[in-house]
Amino acid sequence: MTCANCQREIAAASNFCYYCGARQDFVAAPPRPPMAQRYLMRSATDKRVAGVCAGFADYFGLDTALVRILWVLLTFFTAVFPGVIIYLVAWLVMPVAPYPLPAAPHPASEQPK
Repeated sequence: MTCANCQREIAAASNFCYYCGARQDFVAAPPRPPMAQRYLMRSATDKRVAGVCAGFADYFGLDTALVRILWVLLTFFTAVFPGVIIYLVAWLVMPVAPYPLPAAPHPASEQPK
């Protein structure tokens, strides 16, 4: 990037010129596209009991086994077993995720025999 005042080369993200101190008015970056919307849903494919732990793992981007281990620890090492109550409420409240679409067959595998 070049300074608008002294025409010297400066770093691309500079707000001020290193040489003359002039404020740099540059065009703002285009807005970033919105993030894909995530929904908290029970898993339809990766489930042991009802898919609640797999749904939380998908939502937070964690490993399913880690969420299951944490849920068991929460259940057995707390006084009132809130893990069981929370699991049952989540089972009733969370909708089931739709099944994923099957993958399209590869064109090379559809050769006539």
